[in-house]
Amino acid sequence: MEQAKPFVISKREVWQAYKQVKANRGAAGVDGETIEQFEQSLSKNLYRLWNRLSSGRYMPSPVRRVEIPKSDGKMRPLGIPTVADRIAQMVVKNILEPQLEPEFHPDSYGYRPKRSAHQAVGRARQRCRCIDWVVDLDIKGFFDNIDHALLMKAVRKHTDCRWVLLYIERWLTAPVQMMDGGLMVNAGKGTPQGGVISPLLANLFLHYVFDRWMDNIG
Repeated sequence: MEQAKPFVISKREVWQAYKQVKANRGAAGVDGETIEQFEQSLSKNLYRLWNRLSSGRYMPSPVRRVEIPKSDGKMRPLGIPTVADRIAQMVVKNILEPQLEPEFHPDSYGYRPKRSAHQAVGRARQRCRCIDWVVDLDIKGFFDNIDHALLMKAVRKHTDCRWVLLYIERWLTAPVQMMDGGLMVNAGKGTPQGGVISPLLANLFLHYVFDRWMDNIG
């Protein structure tokens, strides 16, 4: 008789997450495995991932760091998890996102489902008709500097699911493989821009440190 798993995660949840990751495509992680290569042993790979997730034995691989050019000529660092890690992150995102979405500010548009930059521009155009000032700002290195303790405090405000909290903490503390092959350990801050779960976590962090703050002083 198969021993019961400590965490209740269905195989269907893993399957659905895989289909979403496949649709999003993306480059290979530190193991060099592409989605096409992952699919060569799809049933075996998905079962192995489900088994590790539901048993609590899942540990993420290091995140592969790459740099892409920005419009201003500078470089933007991206962290690319492995295919298996992207699927695992999607499982958690699918659990957490429906709980967080109703909490977010109605004027928040970045990295949110069914919202776009065009909608944000349209909203700004409406506001310009009745407000004669604007604040333009950019947070330097935002993804790389999110405080882990404050972020986890925000996550715990919305869920007490043990495995969701456990795996988010493991992703936040996963080492980063630099472009020269060396490993860098996160020192209590940062979530790789390029990870599946990172945009949702970034929005949650901004919800409390900026959106709610602006509402209070408005």
